[in-house]
Parts: sequence; C-alpha cells; structure tokens
Amino acid sequence: MKKFFLVILLSAYSLTAAFAQDDAAELAKKLANPIASLISVPFQNNTDYGIGQWQGTRNTLNFQPVLPIKINDKINMITRVVLPIVTQYNITAPGEKQSGLGDAVMSAFFSPSNSEKLTWGVGPAFLLPVGTNDFLTTKKFGMGPTAVALKQTNGWTIGGLVNQLWSVAGSEDRPDVSQMLVQPFVNYNWKSGAGIGANMEWTQNWKASTTTVWFNPTISAVTSLGKQKTQFVVGPRLNLAAPDGAKADWGWRAVVIFLFPK
Repeated sequence: MKKFFLVILLSAYSLTAAFAQDDAAELAKKLANPIASLISVPFQNNTDYGIGQWQGTRNTLNFQPVLPIKINDKINMITRVVLPIVTQYNITAPGEKQSGLGDAVMSAFFSPSNSEKLTWGVGPAFLLPVGTNDFLTTKKFGMGPTAVALKQTNGWTIGGLVNQLWSVAGSEDRPDVSQMLVQPFVNYNWKSGAGIGANMEWTQNWKASTTTVWFNPTISAVTSLGKQKTQFVVGPRLNLAAPDGAKADWGWRAVVIFLFPK
C-alpha cells in the first residue's frame, strides 16, 4: 500500500512538470480554498466496501459545481451545489440494489473580496429533496446556515466548514431533518501544484442521535489536458464512526476537477 501511494505521489509531480509552476501553484492554492473566486466543476467519486451486516457496497459520485459571483468590489458570493449520484448493493437487504439521485445541498457563501489574514464566508444552505429512490431521499426541503473559515500561508491551507440543516417542508410520512456537517481540512501544496492533505467529514443527525465520521487523506496534482486546466485527487477513506449496521470496512476517493480560471 505504501508503494502504491508513493507511485501516485511521484505521478502527481510528473503531471505538473509540463505545467507552468506559477500557474499550477496559484490554482492549487485556490482549489484548497472552498470559497476562492474560481469557477470549477468537480466530480468526486467515493466507493465504500463492507458496509453493515450484509457487507454492502456503495458508490457515490458527487457532482459539485462552484460558481463565484461578484456582488460588488467588496463582496463575492460563492455558490456551490453537491448532487450525489448513488448506486448501492446489499445495503437495505441481501441482494437488493438501489440507484439514482440523492438529495442535493446548495450553499451560498458571502465572502469579503480582500481578506488578508483570515478568509471567511457565511450564508444559507438548502436541502433539496431531488432524490429519485425512496432509500436515497429524505423527501424533505430543508434550510439553515453555513460558514467557512481558513488561513493560507507558506503553501499551507488550514480551515473548516460547517452547516446545519433543518427540514421546513415535505412529506409528513418521513422523519424531520436536523443535521449538522463539520468538515475541518488541511492541505499543503508545493510550487509544482502537487499537494497532500486531509479532511474529516463529521455528520451529526440530531433527530436520530447518530454520528458518522469519515477521515479522507489525499494527494493531488494540477495539470493541463490540452487547454483544459484540471486537478486530480486520490486517497483512501476511513470510516471512523457510523450508526449501528452502517459502518464501512474501507473505501477510496478519486476526484477530477475541471478549472476555469478568469
């Protein structure tokens, strides 16, 4: 396993070798910042194995477009949508399969254009019940606050993101939603645009009194595919905590991000 990730890291360096270092470093720095003024279209794929008593498998492809909008010379609004596309086996029962869209989360961060010491943003988040399978949707529309703060210095990015969602409308046959996401993160990027980092995704379901925690270490590289600026990210996923019968043995994450710098 160590040799595998060493090969991946060396590949990250070779990917960025043909890309101007200044451009790669600047794009990597912006990508480490969830509220950077950079249009990006990430496709984040998470595959998890050995879930629950039937040793199920789940693949979740998150489509996560980010669009910054300049409000005025002092304020930017950064919009982000996370739309999961899910296929799972042996999760609800042996031999059972579900696939389709999960519920989407849309966020809008209002952030100062020129924050030198600490970059931050606050705004609303919305839970959109667009899931196409009964097992993949809450059937509830929800809303709540979201915030992010981070510090970038000498190649390092350290920060965190949080949101809290409460259901305000939807099917009366489904439980109400009160859910918090806390996501601390740290990244280090070399001047080549290659990087190493990690985040933790802690989801607290207040209604069900359950906690889910994932730890995701990654390595990354910024390169050009023709004229298209792109970042590749890969790493394992470790399920540190989960509700009874829902914990995964292990998983992995692979991300392709298409970049559209101004």
